[in-house]
Amino acid sequence: MEKYNKKIIYVVKSEPIINDALVEDAIFCGIDEYAEIISNGTDAPGTLLKDCSDEFIRQYQDANLIISKGQGNYESLSEEKKPIFFLFKAKCPVIARDVGCQIGELILDCFLKHHD
Repeated sequence: MEKYNKKIIYVVKSEPIINDALVEDAIFCGIDEYAEIISNGTDAPGTLLKDCSDEFIRQYQDANLIISKGQGNYESLSEEKKPIFFLFKAKCPVIARDVGCQIGELILDCFLKHHD
């Protein structure tokens, strides 16, 4: 992080939901050695900006690049006008059709595709 003079924020859920990571999980994995860990302030699947904490919203608005993992985040953020790269597995026909893939495929989808 310091080597490249970049600020890295790693965002987790504030409460357990499905299989999403919490702050203690990120610390256990050593992510705190490379990034500042914050919670988005919600326990919703995906990232519903209207429900997120003020701290998360500030970081989100200031971000130059966002890597967003999970289909729930794709569902909740894909219409945002931010530099977001989505990494997820397409689990349903609606999302598979939206990104032009088969159900079960792993996807890396760039915000540029949606926001030319």
